[in-house]
Amino acid sequence: MSPSRPAPGRSTAGRSATDRSSGRPPTSRREQRRLQHQDLSRNQLLDAAEEIFGAKGFHDTTLKEVAELAEFSVGSVYSFFQNKDDLYLNVFLRRGAEFLPGMEEAVAAGDTPTEQLHRLVDFEVGFFRRHRHFGRLYLRSANLGVMPPQLQADEQLQANVARAMEIQAGVFARGQETGELRDGDPYVLARMLSGLVATFQLLDPAIVGDGPDGGEGLPLQTLHEIVDGAFRRPD
Repeated sequence: MSPSRPAPGRSTAGRSATDRSSGRPPTSRREQRRLQHQDLSRNQLLDAAEEIFGAKGFHDTTLKEVAELAEFSVGSVYSFFQNKDDLYLNVFLRRGAEFLPGMEEAVAAGDTPTEQLHRLVDFEVGFFRRHRHFGRLYLRSANLGVMPPQLQADEQLQANVARAMEIQAGVFARGQETGELRDGDPYVLARMLSGLVATFQLLDPAIVGDGPDGGEGLPLQTLHEIVDGAFRRPD
């Protein structure tokens, strides 16, 4: 496979027009417009897929439903993605390309490890609330206990998951060094934190309810209090 051309169906998030074409800058404004139109169309399909996969799950979703919601033909879907598995994977890759930089920023901005921990919680909850269809999809996938095969096999997605755990574990390691956070394997504590946040999100009406204010759920402040109780070193 040529290194200057992405594999069919792979995420192109964050890549420039130069990377997506032949390795040279676009030679005309017409070419630039064509690439911009391709990006717009691809994102429309991903938005539609995210919504339907989040509502119905992978197996009960059809490409015809995705195409109709995006106002494309089924054939157009295949011009961007190899099949339904590839479309599903790229929904996760697109959001992962946004999620990791947000985690990095949250950690960089906090003055102390405890503050960084709370900034991570705010970011993760806020990200799912801003992208509630993806939040539903992610939580549906996580509830299965085992990542679906089409996600398990992708090296980039696995690298994204590993990096997210690494960022959280780094906060715990620094907090242990300063005496703020409790002892224990930082990676185990990082996964415990992810479990707490995911449980909160699973019952967050802003994600799983009919609207941003529908249903019952814990206040975000309560989650922060639980995080403090679970992870701060006892006095």
